[in-house]
Amino acid sequence: MKGQARLTIADRQILILFVVISAILLTWPARADQWPRFRGPNGQGISHDTAIPAKWTQDDYNWKVALPGGGHSSPIVWDAKVFVTCADEKAARGMLLALRTSDGEVLWQKQYDLPAYKMNRLNTYAVATPAADADCIYALWPASEQTLLIALDHNGTEVWKRTLPGVKSQHGPAGSPIVFDDIVVFTQEHEDSTDKNAPSAWIAVDRKTGQTRWELPRRTGPKTSYSTPCVYPYPPEKPLLVFTSFSHGITGVDPATGKVAWEVESAFTSRIVSSPVIADGLVLGTCGDGSAGKCLTAIKPDASGKAVVAYKIDDRPVPYVPTSLAVDGLLFTYHDRGSVSCLRSATGEVLWQEEPAGRYYGSPVWVNGILYCINTDGAVVVIKAAPKYELLAVNPLGEKSQATPAVAGGRMYLRTWSNLICVGSRDK
Repeated sequence: MKGQARLTIADRQILILFVVISAILLTWPARADQWPRFRGPNGQGISHDTAIPAKWTQDDYNWKVALPGGGHSSPIVWDAKVFVTCADEKAARGMLLALRTSDGEVLWQKQYDLPAYKMNRLNTYAVATPAADADCIYALWPASEQTLLIALDHNGTEVWKRTLPGVKSQHGPAGSPIVFDDIVVFTQEHEDSTDKNAPSAWIAVDRKTGQTRWELPRRTGPKTSYSTPCVYPYPPEKPLLVFTSFSHGITGVDPATGKVAWEVESAFTSRIVSSPVIADGLVLGTCGDGSAGKCLTAIKPDASGKAVVAYKIDDRPVPYVPTSLAVDGLLFTYHDRGSVSCLRSATGEVLWQEEPAGRYYGSPVWVNGILYCINTDGAVVVIKAAPKYELLAVNPLGEKSQATPAVAGGRMYLRTWSNLICVGSRDK
């Protein structure tokens, strides 16, 4: 048009890129007051807080609250509330609590009767970590006969509830929901050793109504996968949901349609418990059996819509249950039997491997250059996130744990079997 500057192709591309990146950032918490899902923003365990100490004693706790039941789920945080699930194992009853971040006061509590089912002795009814956005908390209660997915507003009022088929699994169900854009996403995978006719699927529901937006059928294989998905943001104009599973390897899925964009079926040789990690354009995952990892696989999606294996580690210890953490070109892996390793994320080269304290089922988080991970004995092992090993502290919590810390608003929230503990800033 005359008198108006025309946008060049490069200008249009930059504008589109800016809009898309802005939209992605709006779906991930921009403030330090939110830790909205398992392992925080995009499930990567990264916090930009600066007020978390490396060492503390019980005298340094902001508060410690006894929960009305046990569990292994991890806490999440949105603004001035921390949310956590627990369960009465004998009564097969699950509970979702909202606590005030400043003093740990319980603001509300909801409970749900669940069908009793057999599970591994290390599993629990309260295993799924809830997810949150500005409107709701989304709690997943998987059981063998039925699965409940419930949305409540931040004051505890139920917005909607879905009752879905149960999960058929040797060790009992697990896996947590996530929120991306306007959908809640979760996996519902069975294993054929329990029920050959149970149809596995990855599912997305509308976050406002709970109605199914899409359902991606998946093979029911010999081993259930417990992975929680994340988002692969490259290229930024079309982010993909990333899933890891024994039956399908590593998969990128279009969040709008539920269609597979790329898939590396050969990525894994055994059961998946850990969740995917994004590292410098790579997607990494691990698999295992018993009490040990079997292999770590890194894949590289490319612009053509394909993905290939970048490297695989199967000749030295790798994680089975804990999810790894990638930051600043380094990959930190916590192994079920107690060793911790630092690798170059691009190549898998090992820089160090040590055994600082205990065994691990929880996953690490990174805060201001420091790694925090709760071992199974319930001690927070604190290590410098660096190419040279340095153990900074081992802080006992006094009770066993399989959970992962949450970090928000200058505070860290630590879940043991039946307690929730807060350390860090006392400014609020």
